Amino acid sequence: MPRSRRAARRGPGSGRAGSPVSEEEAGSEVLSHCSSASEGASPAEEGAGSEAASEQGQEEEVEDRLKEHMDNLLDKSAKTRQAALQSLRLAFSSKTLSEFLLERRLTLTDSLEKCLKKGKGEEQALAGTVLTLLCLQMGSGPEAEEVFRSLKPLLVSVLTDSTASPGARQSCATALGMCCYIAAADLEDLVSCLSCLEGVFSSPSTGEGGSAPAHHGPLHCSALQSWSLLLTICPPSHIKSVLDNHWLKLPPLLSSSSVTLRILAGEAIALIFELAQDVEEDLCHQDTEFLRAQLKVLATESSKYRAKTDRRKQRSIFRDILHFIESGEYQEETIRFGLECMYLDSWARQRTYQAFKEVLGSGIRHHLQNNELLREIFGLGPPLVLDAAALKASKVSRFEKVGAATQTCAHSPFPCCCRL
Repeated sequence: MPRSRRAARRGPGSGRAGSPVSEEEAGSEVLSHCSSASEGASPAEEGAGSEAASEQGQEEEVEDRLKEHMDNLLDKSAKTRQAALQSLRLAFSSKTLSEFLLERRLTLTDSLEKCLKKGKGEEQALAGTVLTLLCLQMGSGPEAEEVFRSLKPLLVSVLTDSTASPGARQSCATALGMCCYIAAADLEDLVSCLSCLEGVFSSPSTGEGGSAPAHHGPLHCSALQSWSLLLTICPPSHIKSVLDNHWLKLPPLLSSSSVTLRILAGEAIALIFELAQDVEEDLCHQDTEFLRAQLKVLATESSKYRAKTDRRKQRSIFRDILHFIESGEYQEETIRFGLECMYLDSWARQRTYQAFKEVLGSGIRHHLQNNELLREIFGLGPPLVLDAAALKASKVSRFEKVGAATQTCAHSPFPCCCRL
């Protein structure tokens, strides 16, 4: 079986979180998922009860709209179906709807299957994204595994179909990796997904003469990202197989014309070095010294034919990669959301966070606060239940909050997160 999905913790890690959602709105979202009961309500409690009733009415209105969007997935008009998928994508990424979706998972799964089979281009791409978010909402239980098992062959079919649109294939690469990470219970499923994704980013053979083909693009990037994510839950026995047979397909990608692919390949190499340490394997190979030389070139490159912003980003990341490979030290970064924060302190943890952030977009903060799956993966514990005083405290200025967080984190008893 795959090992625990809980994000690995080592020594240092990295990532960025950003959201246009205000702290007041974040506090309101947390409050909407909390409930309380009391006897002999005071005027203040009566006001709270009225607010709760209003929120319940809003929740019912949201659910009615979601049902309408789900019905529209079967509409004859491709434009209507795409609009419905877009609305579902926005709703699933910004709210926690696990109970609502668990009750309707079979109907929604059938509709998404039709969109993936009969749709074209943008419709297939959106269906792949909504499927990913559906699994993310349901968590790692048997229901999500059932959905993953039923649609895995279709995802693989679209991903490997050279006649399908690049956007659809890219979305299916992400969906295959994320749904497998969340829901796969068998090692066989994990290994088959890894093999499929590897076949995408490493084909055709990574350029004869050791250079990557110039046509590498977003599809190859998505496949490599998903492959790297699945490595983080591989059991030690399969990690050793990757170290023996697969990781040398990555260095040629460092010569890609795509700065994004070069960076992803570098991060995947750092992740593999990290996993090698975890299983106490020495990653020594005749090409290792050449690899270090490649990384040094990328960490200092000043070629004028590359865009200035690309050069700056590449140098920064490859300096961190090279530093880790040479010293084993990783630059820790803190992610703040609401009244909490967590540390990204390993390449595995960073890859996991980035994968969820790319799917959820600005909704990542809300899901870190409220989604039980994400909180389990990152070791955050149960969602916080905020009372009125905590909500009021959450409305202090951003600068006050950052200052308080800096002071509190230094003495936090929590290994992976802190609660201010």
